Order: sequence, then C-alpha cells, then structure tokens
Amino acid sequence: MTKRGAAQAIGLAVVGGILAARMAAAQFVAPAPKPPDGATLFRQQCATCHSLSLSEPIRQGPSLSGILGRRAGKAEGFPYSPGLAGADFVWDEARLDTWLTNPQAVFPDAFMAYRQTKPETRAAIIAYLKELN
Repeated sequence: MTKRGAAQAIGLAVVGGILAARMAAAQFVAPAPKPPDGATLFRQQCATCHSLSLSEPIRQGPSLSGILGRRAGKAEGFPYSPGLAGADFVWDEARLDTWLTNPQAVFPDAFMAYRQTKPETRAAIIAYLKELN
C-alpha cells in the first residue's frame, strides 16, 4: 500500500468512527424525568402544616384525613378563620383545586398562605388525598 493509500484508509477509519459515534448518540434518548407523585408533593408542600392523621397533634392547619366529603371549616379542634368556619359546603376535588390555587379567592380572611399555580401539581396532591380518603 502506498503512503497515500494508507493515509486515505486511516482517514476513512477516523471518519467512520466519528459517524458511528454520532449515530449511536443520536439513537440514545434520555428518558423524560418522572414527575413527583402526590405523596412526595404532599410531603414537600403540605406536610409542614397538615397531618394525615386525626391522632397527630394539630399543626398550623387542620388534619387532612378524610378531607374529601368533609364539611369545610369543621375539623374538630382547629381554629378556622371566620369565613371558613361559616362555610356551607363539602370539600370535593373541584373545591380543593380552587382552594389550592388561591385560598384567599375562596375566603379573603383565610389564614393559609400556600398557593399552587401548576394544575398538574394540584391534581397530583388532590389525587393522593382522594386515595387516602
């Protein structure tokens, strides 16, 4: 083989290697990150103020045990704001979604400062509470 032929062979090998590496990289697709589940989101965003057990001491907010289907403002032993204490509805998924979006829009005197703007996060938290109900 001539020097020129050897150089061409080496060049082709290098180009071939580069092309093979690029093709392999193009075929690798990283998995999409898994969104946090409702239990994780509850622990991260709600558990500081709310428990999920009626036997635990009351925190800044009432226990959320059995929240779906419970009359609003009626958890025993919790000092609700006047508006929420006088509420005349039962918590359902739609009301919880509105509440988690902006509690003060539901009751201007609400004490809860948490707001969740992401519908998928609210939905995951509500689904988790529904699971536990």
